[in-house]
Amino acid sequence: MSGLTARVRTTEGWPVPDAVLTVTDMTGRQLARAVVDETGVVSTDPLPAGVHTAVLTAVGFGPVARVAQISPAGTGMLGEVVLTPTTGAVALPPPGPWTIDPAHSTVIATARHLGIASIKARFAEVNGRLEIAESFERSTGHAEIAAAGIDTGISMRDNHLRSPEFLDVDRYPMITFTGHGLRRTGGDTWVMPGELAMHGQHRTVDLEVSFGGFGPDPWGGVRAAFHAETLLRRNDFAIDYNAIVRTGVAAVGTTVKIELDIEVVQGEQLPAI
Repeated sequence: MSGLTARVRTTEGWPVPDAVLTVTDMTGRQLARAVVDETGVVSTDPLPAGVHTAVLTAVGFGPVARVAQISPAGTGMLGEVVLTPTTGAVALPPPGPWTIDPAHSTVIATARHLGIASIKARFAEVNGRLEIAESFERSTGHAEIAAAGIDTGISMRDNHLRSPEFLDVDRYPMITFTGHGLRRTGGDTWVMPGELAMHGQHRTVDLEVSFGGFGPDPWGGVRAAFHAETLLRRNDFAIDYNAIVRTGVAAVGTTVKIELDIEVVQGEQLPAI
């Protein structure tokens, strides 16, 4: 049995998933806390009868307070609650297809070396697109990275990383990520959950995404910029190279930090430059 219920929407009518409903009594004591689901619906457990205060909050939106009348059965309804973006919220790119520009995008992988230093590898070939939705949080993305394009600046090491001991690029030439929606974590930050396919393995990965803005470029197009990061474990992708150079210290660390700096161009194709 539910208690207080509400439907939470933006000013455009979209649901606001992960918004939080907090209910307090007239002394300020918290009675309930519930999180809005993907459809915009939120419901608490049954509440004490009487008049209480309900507050809805979400990152990037101003809070909304309502009086909640709870029946003797412990139930009540707020109806539809509209959340308004806070002043100064970042302007988001227009909806539609946006194509990754490989010439202005980079993917960097950083791993520990000998337990005391870091090695950075750049992947030179990245392609894909974003589909920006009317509700930005429903946007999706797909990126393809050529595994053989890995570049650490040392050809012998790069060949080793391309070998079956690591990426095995002959068998698994592409690294792909498919993102399913965005969850706002700040004024210009989100988390994009998705599936990463690498070395024949498929794993769920969360990208921490920050938005750099959008605007016209010198070639007559419109561009948007994003930065994304995540941490991967080599063993999750069956890359279990375990060379030990001294007691207890691996030649290459098991955790790899991935950083992406991506520029996308509005439209389904890149303009001729």
